[in-house]
Amino acid sequence: MIYLDHAAATPMDPLVLSAMMPYFSDQFFNPSSPYAPAVMVKRDYRQAKARIAQVLGVGADELVMTAGATESVNLAFQAAGEGSCLVSSIEHASVLKASGLHREPVLVQPDHKGRISPEAVKAALTPEVSFVSIALANHELGYVQPIEEIARVLDVERERRRAAGEKTPLVFHTDASQVAALVDVKCKRLGVDLMTLSAAKVYGPKQVGLLWVRPGVCLNPTIVGGGQELGMRSGTENVAGVIGFAEALNLAAKRRNGEVKRLRALRDILVSELKSAFPDIIISSDLKKSLVNFLNISFSGLDAERLVFLLETQGVMVSTGSACAANASVRSHVLAAIGLSDEEIDGSLRITLGHLNNEDNIKKATALIIEAVKTEKGRCR
Repeated sequence: MIYLDHAAATPMDPLVLSAMMPYFSDQFFNPSSPYAPAVMVKRDYRQAKARIAQVLGVGADELVMTAGATESVNLAFQAAGEGSCLVSSIEHASVLKASGLHREPVLVQPDHKGRISPEAVKAALTPEVSFVSIALANHELGYVQPIEEIARVLDVERERRRAAGEKTPLVFHTDASQVAALVDVKCKRLGVDLMTLSAAKVYGPKQVGLLWVRPGVCLNPTIVGGGQELGMRSGTENVAGVIGFAEALNLAAKRRNGEVKRLRALRDILVSELKSAFPDIIISSDLKKSLVNFLNISFSGLDAERLVFLLETQGVMVSTGSACAANASVRSHVLAAIGLSDEEIDGSLRITLGHLNNEDNIKKATALIIEAVKTEKGRCR
């Protein structure tokens, strides 16, 4: 198998699994229990949160551990209060749906490369907007957004509101789920108030995520009960999962520089060979501004779903977009927003590289993709 869908899920690193294993067996105790073994487990849990916090450059008491990015996003939107939400039109489905739960959101459009410009955000702001959410990197294109610049635009708007005596707050959230394996994510440097991360995207366990909350930001919990996570997320702590998350993030930080160089070289091989075979190929990912493991391509006039199935028979795993959208069998709203036609969208593949890839299997996969596309082009004549 040649796996080219690391944006959908990453395999758990063996070192992560090893760190988690004791908490599935001997160290099974509930960290809220009063006896010594449980107290030791609670200590280990707190130390894991401290390790995560150190990678992110924040305090451990600013982290709310969740069951994944979708839960973190939904919790983040509790900060919107009674105001309206401003989001980009190319956000993940979890953000788009959460933004419209109470009132119609304000949508910011990208340019043809997928960039959300600070100027576009500024133009879209209204006095009613209380919450802004822009992903740090888009989940289909990999485009890394100018979050720090957008944060400065929002700072200016906050000052304007204060000077005018307006009471509507303005909270900034970013979903950084796709970037943590390849980008140094320091929350405070980004200038955001809330940040979502997922362990499943950094070679950690699924159903584990976090929301960083800047001190002073007010949230209402979506899950109530025993008051865990400072009352923000009740339920017995996922000790094994959080310890795995901490290990995964620390491994990512140590390996990041080398992995960025390695994956960029592998993507260059893919791009060079595909462009040589198909000069009319559409490359939707901006190769300079996107994450180095992302490549969104389109073969106009072909059915990408047929390509996915054909490649699977050859042992190559790719996708047509985000796993959520592919499961719903709908056209990509992301590719539509950057101006692709229906025919171009229908012929699009998302290839995302990672730990399971090397030069040999990328060259083999590229050859198989070329063969599959040629087969489909011949069938469509």
